[in-house]
Amino acid sequence: MSNETMKIPQATAKRLPLYYRFLQNLHSSGKQRVSSAELSEAVKVDSATIRRDFSYFGALGKKGYGYNVNYLLTFFRRTLDQDELTKVALIGVGNLGTAFLHYNFLKNNNTKIELAFDVDQDKIGTSISDVPIYSMDDLEKYLIEEEVQVVILTVPAPVAQMITDRLVNTNVKGILNFTPARLNVPSSIRVHHIDLAVELQSLVYFLKHYPTNEVIEE
Repeated sequence: MSNETMKIPQATAKRLPLYYRFLQNLHSSGKQRVSSAELSEAVKVDSATIRRDFSYFGALGKKGYGYNVNYLLTFFRRTLDQDELTKVALIGVGNLGTAFLHYNFLKNNNTKIELAFDVDQDKIGTSISDVPIYSMDDLEKYLIEEEVQVVILTVPAPVAQMITDRLVNTNVKGILNFTPARLNVPSSIRVHHIDLAVELQSLVYFLKHYPTNEVIEE
């Protein structure tokens, strides 16, 4: 993400890809203009939050007119560095990892899993959806050669920290962690934790205590 987004609140930064995806859909359908109310209905974020998010970037729209779809799409593409290819490596080709390789961010041409790693000798040397699978023994070598800065971690929790420690010696700057382990990393590496069990428990809690489908600002 560009330096421009580093000045805004992290909650806003996390919503930018959501806005960008919806704007891509609007552009594909030929729509030229969108209001904050329409955006709110589509992305399930209240319109006041959307207007505040957009205000961090200056005058992106006009009162009574709304937002120009083409302008917003160009702006957010540049802001999110979508004109540059982001190489991603997947570590751990189990059931979840295999699903990622089949999906491989099909709707985003600038974010691709380029290579994967595993310890299973039956998988090493093969490929899934044209993504080659390498041995964990060669992890540092290929991450450095391919200049990979982002990895998806889908390995058993007990080995997650050990593998993460090896990433410190590469160019990796970001980890999307799908393991329950809470990773210790230096300040040069950013980790986003996606714990499916925690998310499911959270969903069940909200179903019990917040039964109406109201928009909750994060």
